[in-house]
Amino acid sequence: MTIVGGDDLDELVLEENYLAISDDELDGLVDEVEDSPSQEDQVAGLSTGNDDARRAKKRKQREKNKERKVKRQKLTDSAESDQPQSITERPPRELADYLSAMQAKTFTKSTDIELEDMRIPVSSIADTTCWTGPRTLDHLSDFIIKALPSLHTRLSQKSKNPGSPTLLFITGAALRVADVTRILKDKRLRGEKGGEVAKLFARHFKLAEHCSYLKRTKVGAAVGTPGRIGKLLSETDALTISALSHIMLDVSFRDAKKRNLLDIPETRNEVFKAVFGGPKISEAIHSGKIKVVLF
Repeated sequence: MTIVGGDDLDELVLEENYLAISDDELDGLVDEVEDSPSQEDQVAGLSTGNDDARRAKKRKQREKNKERKVKRQKLTDSAESDQPQSITERPPRELADYLSAMQAKTFTKSTDIELEDMRIPVSSIADTTCWTGPRTLDHLSDFIIKALPSLHTRLSQKSKNPGSPTLLFITGAALRVADVTRILKDKRLRGEKGGEVAKLFARHFKLAEHCSYLKRTKVGAAVGTPGRIGKLLSETDALTISALSHIMLDVSFRDAKKRNLLDIPETRNEVFKAVFGGPKISEAIHSGKIKVVLF
């Protein structure tokens, strides 16, 4: 993080009036002062030399204010770009520790031994450190193609059975589900043979509607909220894990309160109880059949 020295801070300190107005208004004020002679000037009738000196002083003040604006913008840009490294960019061992800490927040009454048994093995967490670009939806397709080549290959293959995706993408909000679904329909991922992309969240859709859809549709990927995916896995036979190879957690996305999927108690509990807590999913993860990906 950039440290601003005392001299820089002194130069950036503006009077309250300046802090309360926009940069354009600030320029306007300087222009107004420059164009309007003071009462003393009008009374005394200053000489042309004095007028020139006054104008020169105002021009210098205006230039100084512009310098202040530039410095303020640089500080703003620095603050916005100087973000800590996202947890999703860390190697698998550190991700395993992170997920274990999140599990402990969900299972607060579990013993250390019980938590260790639930811990997701390092070997079952995908190493995506080769990806150095942003983890945003605009880059999701490229992220999968470069960091998860085996998943890319599977997504482009024809699905064998209805309701059996190779990818589960779990995110915390219905609108986010819709956005991710559109990205995963990218022809670069699905090719000409890849299966459909299922959109699974409770808002506007009843559980029975999703069951009906999954039982008649061959899907390559399913995007949904952890609550709805958890119910489909535990309460129905419409969503199966027979072809499932990857579960992707949408950790980079943050809500209006700057919380990610696992920061929010409700969605965190649904991830670890309803999804990872299911015996079939848990067994497949611990055996290495399913890889966990943090996006």
